[in-house]
Amino acid sequence: MEDEAPGAALKPLVFRVDESTPGVVQSVLLERGWDKFDEQCQDVEDWNLYWRSSSFRMAEYVNIKPWQRLNHHPGTTSLTRKDCLAKHLAHMRRLYGESIYEFTPLTFIMPSDYTKFVAKYFKEKQDLGTKPSYWICKPAKLSQGRGIIIFSDIRDLMFKDAYVVQKYICNPLLVGRYKCDLRIYVCVTGFKPLTIYMYQEGLVRFATEKFDLSNLEDYYSHLTNSSINKLGASYEKIKEVVGQGCKWTLSRFFSYLRNWDVDDLLLRRKINHMVILTVLAMAPSVPVANNCFELFGFDILIDDNLKPWLLEVNYSPALSLECSTDVSVKRSLVHDIIELLYLNGLRSEEKKCGRTSQGNAMVSQARRSQQKLCAAPAPPSYASLIQFATCSKRSPAAQHMCPKHTRTSQLREMLCRQNKLLTREAAKSKPRLKAWHSPRKMLSLCASQSLPRKTKGPTGILPEAGNTPNNHAGNFVLIFPFNKATFSASRNGLNVKRIIQELQKLMNK
Repeated sequence: MEDEAPGAALKPLVFRVDESTPGVVQSVLLERGWDKFDEQCQDVEDWNLYWRSSSFRMAEYVNIKPWQRLNHHPGTTSLTRKDCLAKHLAHMRRLYGESIYEFTPLTFIMPSDYTKFVAKYFKEKQDLGTKPSYWICKPAKLSQGRGIIIFSDIRDLMFKDAYVVQKYICNPLLVGRYKCDLRIYVCVTGFKPLTIYMYQEGLVRFATEKFDLSNLEDYYSHLTNSSINKLGASYEKIKEVVGQGCKWTLSRFFSYLRNWDVDDLLLRRKINHMVILTVLAMAPSVPVANNCFELFGFDILIDDNLKPWLLEVNYSPALSLECSTDVSVKRSLVHDIIELLYLNGLRSEEKKCGRTSQGNAMVSQARRSQQKLCAAPAPPSYASLIQFATCSKRSPAAQHMCPKHTRTSQLREMLCRQNKLLTREAAKSKPRLKAWHSPRKMLSLCASQSLPRKTKGPTGILPEAGNTPNNHAGNFVLIFPFNKATFSASRNGLNVKRIIQELQKLMNK
């Protein structure tokens, strides 16, 4: 390996899929020069990234190799099942008060809360007199608007199995008299330590009929799920302000708000806080797992007072390409996830693994960057270590994500030699590196390094200390940790109380 010619070709990284893997993921990875795993021709461990919509078995987390990554983290479905999410948030309200967790509508979990709901329903009916109250009933496990009932009369409430009943938000912000909600993409690159990135682009999904409380059975008026509205009679029509179809980009929506003198930055900050508080509700209960990440789809409704409400959190948010808006948002999203996870940047390391490359523009750029760094190697920030939640004692083996091509003992010996060499060289020269250009071979050096200066983040200032995550990659922006205190409170265990206190300070400003 060490005697290999300098011009030796490098092999592409390998991705693995199943029948549930979105087509856009496969398309983007092939475009970036990856190879698709072939179980007929390759060793069962000869892959780098396994991306699928369904969850993985615990055995797959236990047996994962240092060069492999999974696109799901164990235990995250407790955030994406509607009844489990409601329980987590109710627990946080009891611990930290109603005021900070007031971003979800009043919720009852059926059938266990049925008596409480009936009591609340009739009390509200008595208080309102002839004025109706509105509720929405959702199956706990289903998505895409399936099984939803909107009702005012309790006699219309029907459910079986696990459901949640919530107060229906009757004053949504309307765009051209059409209801809408936001699909916000959030990537958690590690739970121990907790690291949360939010994608700055996203989708705004519209109902295709004008909002009308007098007709609760018109789902094209009340539900914003594109799986429903693409079947509506008005989908292809050019609608007032909204236009054709049922989707905007998030950037277009915020531009629309700015035209009405809305402080869109304040709204974004409120959404950031909501996301952090929601993830905090379940983060302490998530099991430890290395080499995995999770992409969530947060569905958020804005009311006419510009207050954001959390509707639900989606597991494996849909990446199907149904319109031009989907294409522009979701293709870039997948590209930036790969950038965020440092997978593409590993190409600069492939020469040491004796692999072959098809080579594209990004790969060549990565190689040129690495060649410049070889003369004076430098440690990156803590992001690579933090994003993959890799413990320091495993870092030498975690430096490479190349598919296995030698005996394990040989690979471990080679990595150890490289790590010792790099440790000596890094002590001599420490130029600054941007997050997405950090070479993987520096991974084990991160814990002992400190940032050269403070870096402005989306909600605060990152500390001038070691082990800090990078504040952005592509269109992903770090939203947690957001200052020195939250950074410290999430390193060794998760001090939720301290983090909540810091969030309250930020929100009070």
